[in-house]
Amino acid sequence: MENTSEQSNIVLGDVEIVRVVEWRGAFAPAAELVPGVGAEVWRENARWLSPEHVDAASGAAVMALQSWVLRSGGRTVLVDTAVGNGRERPGSPAFHQWQGDYLGALARAGVRPQDVDVVVNTHLHADHVGWNTRNAQDSGGDWEPTFPNATYLIPAADDFHFGPRGAYGGGRSVDDRLVYEDSVAPVHRAGQAVLWEGSHRIDEHLTLEPAPGHTPGSCVLRLASGGDRAVFVGDLLHSPVQIVEPSCNSCFCLDARQAAVSRRRILGRAADLGELVVPAHFGGAGAVEVRRAGTGDRFRLGRWAAYGR
Repeated sequence: MENTSEQSNIVLGDVEIVRVVEWRGAFAPAAELVPGVGAEVWRENARWLSPEHVDAASGAAVMALQSWVLRSGGRTVLVDTAVGNGRERPGSPAFHQWQGDYLGALARAGVRPQDVDVVVNTHLHADHVGWNTRNAQDSGGDWEPTFPNATYLIPAADDFHFGPRGAYGGGRSVDDRLVYEDSVAPVHRAGQAVLWEGSHRIDEHLTLEPAPGHTPGSCVLRLASGGDRAVFVGDLLHSPVQIVEPSCNSCFCLDARQAAVSRRRILGRAADLGELVVPAHFGGAGAVEVRRAGTGDRFRLGRWAAYGR
């Protein structure tokens, strides 16, 4: 995986949204990433999926590792923190000992670590919490919070599942333990972690709410400012083909049935309320409007946001 970085922004109401891309490119075979989608669906949608979301030559999904910076109510809110440098990730070869220019990308967006007031982890997978911390060379190489002045908002259900009382303690995944120990536990030790459940209001424009299935604590961040609406859906969507096939999950979803329920609910509300849908990993424009297609839980894509490449 070749490292790249870029940033671009739009404004919704009184909230500025800055897209910070650490890496973008062909990631994995699209048909394996979302295995429930039939070959005919990929063929029928190939024209608009390529080249922004599927590489036609290889069949690989084009994806991004990225964060979203929200400037809202005088504060800086960072949504997800990418992969993190120098991490032991033996179960995820693409992320193992990753070295990227994430902090440089943030700096080019005008954000220094000390400027961040709130960090939102939509869930606790490795590519969403890595830059929660960084290696403190002056303290013997321990991990410390990257954003010293920030409150880290962490879904309680994920903290339990991935922490020592859940998957980590159950020994089901080496990476679960490593991710928690280097990217989550240090935030707890620093007293900067806030666990939430039910819902959590960040400010007058921003609210967190559960959307479980991908992980037990997966959540979405809703934005409402003036007449503008958006919903940051994390890994509820890995490919835009899941908008037209909302019952199909990614291969990374832990509870397939619940993930599909959450996806249909969030897409339905986005279509009804005119919320711009902002997924974590889309490789193209990064955000899209959703429309209902007939009756029931059928959807189609509307306009893409003006981020572009």
